[in-house]
Amino acid sequence: MTSRPRLATDVNYVNGLAALALFAVFAYVFLTSELAAPAGFGDGSITASIGYAMFDMLDQAAIEAEGFLVAFIVIAFVLDAALDGAVMLARREDDESVVTALADGGRRITGRRGGDGRDQADRSADAADGGDH
Repeated sequence: MTSRPRLATDVNYVNGLAALALFAVFAYVFLTSELAAPAGFGDGSITASIGYAMFDMLDQAAIEAEGFLVAFIVIAFVLDAALDGAVMLARREDDESVVTALADGGRRITGRRGGDGRDQADRSADAADGGDH
């Protein structure tokens, strides 16, 4: 029989109140600020200007793009870190088992079939007792 979830009543409300206060400050600043009309860019390509700035060929750039270059490099580092994290989470263990850290806390999944058609638990039991099944 399943039971329905119960509401936790022994929680600390300070974090929630701090988040609401921060939201109120951000909303006030956003709603009361006077933003200039967007001016856009003149003739020229921002992408080409970033490329020229990367290779220090600023005399060929149509738009000043050094400010964009910093944001471009920061985004590249963040995406690289995300890719490294994904590879780290998807790696295999020494015994060729897959660890699914986010789905089940890194526990071994029973009932998962290997290349020989047996469950991983069966193979682990065979290895523990020295069996050759």
